[in-house]
Amino acid sequence: MTAAGADGLDAIRTSPAEAVLGFDFDGTLAPIVDDPASARAHPDAAAALARLAPLVGALVIVTGRPAAVAVEYGGFEGIDGLVVLGQYGLERWESGVLTVPEPPPGVAEARAKLPDVLKAAGAPPETFIEDKGQALAVHTRRCAEPEVALERLRSILAALAERTGLTVEPGRLVLELRPHGMDKGMALRSFLADRGGRPSAVLFAGDDLGDLAAFDAVESLRAEGVPGVLVCSGSTEVTALAERADVVVDGPAGVVGFLETLLGPSF
Repeated sequence: MTAAGADGLDAIRTSPAEAVLGFDFDGTLAPIVDDPASARAHPDAAAALARLAPLVGALVIVTGRPAAVAVEYGGFEGIDGLVVLGQYGLERWESGVLTVPEPPPGVAEARAKLPDVLKAAGAPPETFIEDKGQALAVHTRRCAEPEVALERLRSILAALAERTGLTVEPGRLVLELRPHGMDKGMALRSFLADRGGRPSAVLFAGDDLGDLAAFDAVESLRAEGVPGVLVCSGSTEVTALAERADVVVDGPAGVVGFLETLLGPSF
């Protein structure tokens, strides 16, 4: 634990009702699996979040998944006070109400072209496309050499993204084509602005490269005088977050253990 992180935790424990706690979903609250459709939150995650929700100012999940999918796969439906920002903040789920904008036309164009692009690039047959509605993710986790397959596709997917007006978001053995103009840092900042007022502290927990923007947002808030805590759900696949985090825990089980520590007597 860094000194800045310890200060952030102290601020959360001192004034929990004004604190904002944010979390990524895959790799943070849910283990990474070969098939994204089979991902589910750690069995104790929903219960820990349900206990935290009435104690803190706000509890928010910021994920690249569609918001409704994260709610379903997390078992979060009955957690009062939880907000889920899906598709990097383009979608919002709150109190059972889902707000989803129309996807930009570039997503439909990329959807139509992507199978032929992968075939022309010689992508291994185990490569698969996850259609998120607002974005398209190309996974190589099932391939015999997933890192090699990912590198083979990186430039050609970047070219497709440029032609269709999208951007490429790299992740853990995945490259995602999604709209410009939103990332997890912007989503977190917008969420705080919508709430109004100044939080007593902000925490964000993540595991992947897409979470670095949220880390940037927390560090920017620190510079403005808001205590912050950066939590990394550690893995051997991505180390960039661990290098910047205040505390590193062992995957989703470690995140749940961290939440249970927050819920201890000192909280």
